[in-house]
Amino acid sequence: MPDRTDRHVDVLVIGAGPAGLALAASAARAGAGRVEVLERDQQPGGVPRHCRHGGFGSPPLPWLHGPEYARRAVAAALDAGAALRTGVTATGWAGPLTLETTSPAGLERITARAVVLATGARERPRSARLVPGTRPAGVLTTGELQQSLHPYAHPVGRLAVLVGAEPTARHAARALRRAGTRVAAMLTEHPRGTALPGVPLLTRTTVTALHGRGRLTGVAVRHQDGRSGVIACDTVVFTGDWIPDHELARRGGITLDPGTRGPAVDPAFRTTTPGVFAIGNALHGAEPAATAAAEGAAAAPAVLAHLTGTPWPAPGPRLLARPPLARLTPNHLTGPATRPLLLRAARPLTTPLIRAHQDGHLLWHHRFPTHVPPSRSLRLPPGWTARVDREGGPVILSVNAP
Repeated sequence: MPDRTDRHVDVLVIGAGPAGLALAASAARAGAGRVEVLERDQQPGGVPRHCRHGGFGSPPLPWLHGPEYARRAVAAALDAGAALRTGVTATGWAGPLTLETTSPAGLERITARAVVLATGARERPRSARLVPGTRPAGVLTTGELQQSLHPYAHPVGRLAVLVGAEPTARHAARALRRAGTRVAAMLTEHPRGTALPGVPLLTRTTVTALHGRGRLTGVAVRHQDGRSGVIACDTVVFTGDWIPDHELARRGGITLDPGTRGPAVDPAFRTTTPGVFAIGNALHGAEPAATAAAEGAAAAPAVLAHLTGTPWPAPGPRLLARPPLARLTPNHLTGPATRPLLLRAARPLTTPLIRAHQDGHLLWHHRFPTHVPPSRSLRLPPGWTARVDREGGPVILSVNAP
């Protein structure tokens, strides 16, 4: 059995993306004691460090490019006194607040007074989307594309098809163009999407198979009206379809929400396991970096309260999103929310009327005067959550759209 080191810290953060770094900075600055952030990659900063486009951050600097945004987030955490360790992977749990880790330095067992899961999200690859065919080169997710282009400058092909028409897909299309790759088409199963000038947009269209042996030669597509065909390309990028990276939470027996597929949390980002918090895209997939960072900062007071002995509340009424609504964060209420609730739909909605009911009683309703794509969250005001009966049944969010 290899030698193992046992250590203790006050706050252990798993993941050095926008959420984890923001929480580490806030908690360390507030005097939380030893705050340590573990990152399995060799560089901290999360997804933004691979993204050369602007739009990261929040006022007064909302248009930072991804690498600069990541650099500033890392600097803020270090300046606040947090410790940051890269190349360290949390492999499992040895107790409710004890994690086993591995790194080039060896095996460790780290016990914390508070554990914060900031493990982020990942895109579902081609295999998880059940697209049949061979396994040729040229089949990528957005993350694989960004890493190929930016850290390694690998060529990615001459002609690409993008599966998806959400902001992630548009950023991928721009990245391909900068690399000299022509985009043959963007595909979406939804009835509408936003493409780039000069890029054909095929709506109500799905990829049914991949063609090619050593290298991709084309994708077979089917339209909802029954038409089918093959689009010639040597690269296909599957974009979007993000899911929380919940493997570590699942191994720890932490309750997962069936809607988000991430850890179930209350408005203070507490999971159902005392002492364990979860923040950022570990909860809900692909929200913007600024949203994830804001959640990290907002969770810091609850972490500090736990360190000072505040009792861990029992789970309150569940928050459930009914189809066509897909997911909602937070997932249960231990008290009134103080931040907007994030709600997403499974399909595009136009001027949706959102209602919140509990035990047959209407708690809140509001019509959003806009088109809502599946790639964007509605931000529900938190005030109505004060009317929730803490001893009552689940709170149901539903939509009545024209």
